[in-house]
Formats: sequence, structure tokens, C-alpha cells
Amino acid sequence: MNSLPFAYLIPIFLIAIYLILKKKKPKIDPLTDTDKKILDDYVGYYHQLDSTDKLRFEQKIAEFFAAVKIEPVGLEMTTLDELLIASSAVIPIFGFADWQYKNLSTVLLYPDTFDKDFQFEGGERQIMGMVGSGYMNGQMILSRSALRQGFSKSAGKENTAIHEFVHLLDKSDGATDGVPENLISHEYTLPWIKMMHEEMARIEDNKSDINPYAITNEAEFFAVVSEYFFEKPYLLKEKHPDLYQQLSRIFAQHPAN
Repeated sequence: MNSLPFAYLIPIFLIAIYLILKKKKPKIDPLTDTDKKILDDYVGYYHQLDSTDKLRFEQKIAEFFAAVKIEPVGLEMTTLDELLIASSAVIPIFGFADWQYKNLSTVLLYPDTFDKDFQFEGGERQIMGMVGSGYMNGQMILSRSALRQGFSKSAGKENTAIHEFVHLLDKSDGATDGVPENLISHEYTLPWIKMMHEEMARIEDNKSDINPYAITNEAEFFAVVSEYFFEKPYLLKEKHPDLYQQLSRIFAQHPAN
């Protein structure tokens, strides 16, 4: 007789534990028609997608907004700024079904370039974007001027925000080293490293059209050529077909097709 009440308590106890442990899913608000118009006007990558992929891109944008805080510092945030940041995050991971930036909680948007002390007024200010480390781990800082330039018609092969999100992808395996082990099959790792070093040597000899900043180290090479891959895919495929093919494998995308 005494065991019956206890039997009733077991499912109640299990339900209570489930509710305590269950993470509350963030609310995902769909994009408005105005948001979609801004994307179509300012984000060439989105503009070129078919209607099905546009819907998927919009969903990923909404998921990013629900998971990552975007905070202005010294400026008034606009919808355009928010959508350009989110697009920069989505473009590199668009080929993956369920990718989330687990190593990012906040994007800080500064009005302009900043220095190593995160100051955006006076002094030597040359930094356009960075992924935080140490006490800044989980945060990214972007310059609004660089963000908007990256999506302008005069951007060429460069896009600072995409560059920084590629660093996050690279960092997701624990090391920012130009070899995104979470994205590249093991059999392609050594060929990719060899390809990086060969192209870096050509850049150093002024025999390549890739931004010389790429020879800083392997991590910067990966981020710089990724900008090129997404901004000028047809040109990259023409001038660097092997590099284009390898990046297509890494990102599971073929933007030149």
C-alpha cells in the first residue's frame, strides 16, 4: 500500500528533472519583407540565390539573430548593419545544414577602425575586425566602415566580416591555424597545407593576385582566400582552379556554378 504513492512520484520526478535540464530554445523571429529587400539590395550572395535557397538563407539569418547578440559601441545600430553582420556569418556556413557558432556569443560593432586596446578614436587605428581571445573569448569586434565596404560594389575580393567569421570556423577545432579540421576531410589536410605554402611563396614572389596579407600566417591565408572565394568566385576559379576546388570542398559550396 505504501509503495503506490512512491510509484506515482517517479514520473513526476522525471518530468521535473527534464524541465530543469531542458534548455529554453531562443525565439526565432522571421525576417520581414523590408529585411528581405535590404538583403536583395546589399548582399550580392543572397541576390544570386534561387527562391528556395533564399528562404534557407533567411532562416539561417533569423537563427543567428536568436543565438548571437549584436551590440553597437559608439554608434546607432541600423537594420542594414545587423543584416550585413548576420549575412557575413551565414555565407561561410551556408553549405552546412546545422552549423552554429558555438564559440561566439556577441558581435560588437564599432563605428570605425580600432587599435589593439579597442580604442576607435585617435592614435594608430588599423584594425578592421578581430575575433576575441582571453577575456574577450566568445566575442567579435567589427568596424562598421569595413563591414559596409565589404558589401559595396567597390569591395573587390575583400570582405572583412566574412574574413572574421572564417577565423571562427577555423578556431572551432581548437586551433586557429588555417586548417579547419571540422570542415576538411583527413585525406585533404596535407594537400591543403602544401597548397597554402606553395601559394604563399608565389604571393611573396609577387606572382599571385591574392592579397599579400595572406602571407602573415596560415590562418590569415585561409581567411583571405575565403574572402576571394565568396566575393569573386568566378575569378578565383579562373586564376586558381585547384584552390577554388579545395575551398569548395571545405565550405561544401560552389559559388562559381
